[in-house]
Amino acid sequence: MLDWLRENWSSILYPVLVFLATYLVGLWIRRAAYRAFDRWATGGRWEGSHLIVQVTRTPFLAWFVMLGAYLAIHVSALGPSTTALTDKVLVALFIISITWVAVRLAEKLLRLYIGKVERLRPSEALIVMIARITITVVGALILLDAWGAPTTPIILLLAAGILIATLAFRDILANLLSGFQLAQGEQIKVGDFVRLESGEGGYIDAVTWRNTQIRGLDGNLILVPNSRLLQSTVINYGRPLKKASEPFRFYSRLHLKEVTGLKARNLTELVGTLKKVPGSVVYYHTHNFLEEHQYLTPEPANDFALWVSDELGDEVLGEKLASIDTFGFPTIAALRARIVGVIEDYLSKNPDGRTAPAGREFHFIRSISVILPTAYVVHDLREFVEVLRKISINSLSFHVFEARLRLQKGVNDFSIWIEDCLGDRDLADRLAYLDPYNYTLENLRSTIIQLVEKRIK
Repeated sequence: MLDWLRENWSSILYPVLVFLATYLVGLWIRRAAYRAFDRWATGGRWEGSHLIVQVTRTPFLAWFVMLGAYLAIHVSALGPSTTALTDKVLVALFIISITWVAVRLAEKLLRLYIGKVERLRPSEALIVMIARITITVVGALILLDAWGAPTTPIILLLAAGILIATLAFRDILANLLSGFQLAQGEQIKVGDFVRLESGEGGYIDAVTWRNTQIRGLDGNLILVPNSRLLQSTVINYGRPLKKASEPFRFYSRLHLKEVTGLKARNLTELVGTLKKVPGSVVYYHTHNFLEEHQYLTPEPANDFALWVSDELGDEVLGEKLASIDTFGFPTIAALRARIVGVIEDYLSKNPDGRTAPAGREFHFIRSISVILPTAYVVHDLREFVEVLRKISINSLSFHVFEARLRLQKGVNDFSIWIEDCLGDRDLADRLAYLDPYNYTLENLRSTIIQLVEKRIK
């Protein structure tokens, strides 16, 4: 062994010296280079500079180790075949390390810049994954080419795979591209209030790489594929309007009819019983016809007027009762007093000589209301309009008619909320002075919506 070392010491010593010298030079260059780079980065010229230092500091020295090994092998006495094989191994290690560094650096830089662009944040994971896969595939192709493997078939295979994946996941890709388009175009942003072509509306919660999430006014989450969103008509109202100090909750109601057992055959019995029945009876007979035949306009008659005209045959009194302006009375008590006054005044001038035929008496019916909360709670006028399009006519009737009379508020609930919680006295007055008895309930809904939309614009 000693004899062999004496004869071949130079063939061992020179490669070792070359390797050590390369390694030491690498240490010196890394130290000098990163000091200069740190000074440049401290100047704040580019905020991503610290990421480059962080990712490349350790691999930088490994590259010089590989370079030292490469030079040492070439000054050694190894045969050509061994040298060529070792070169390929070192080149492969170098390509792998470069690919690893590129993947880490791309990931960190993308996360740095995507974090500053709010519209791209939902797609951060997808973008990073695409960059990671792309760099890895390129690195693998370079590695195969370095080892002499045929890359053309692999590239064709990858192209075929990409084509098949595109066809198989075309809907996902369409949503992905649409998501990028939405993010770049900034036509729809988180927090905007939108209304879809289908009539659904709400606030944008998030725009992800697959769908747009809309929080409806009823609290439900609506998921709309990005491709469908771009292909449909979307009205974007922008940011919310002035918030109300207190939200408005919509209620609905159901009416149950209860026969009281009371009836009247003539005007004397009618007015006498009318004075004693609960207000719910008066409400039923003055609003029942309106709600059951709400498509009629102008103002339909009340049940008292119809019975007097049809069963008693007294057209004059029937016309007087039909002409009572229900909207002009803030309470049921005031409305009752007016009806009683008209009948008593008529009786004082005209003796009560008419009686309804048997079986055609006036039957007093009581209205029992069941109040039900809806899922809709609004905080501004835009939300108010959107919900007003959706609520049932029962809900509209409750907030407009019952709030005025049965609940003795004098005005409708909408006016009270708009004035007290939004401070818009003018709009509140416009709704308060709107005579709901001159409209069908659907026309009333449209009129209120028009008034509020005019104010929003």
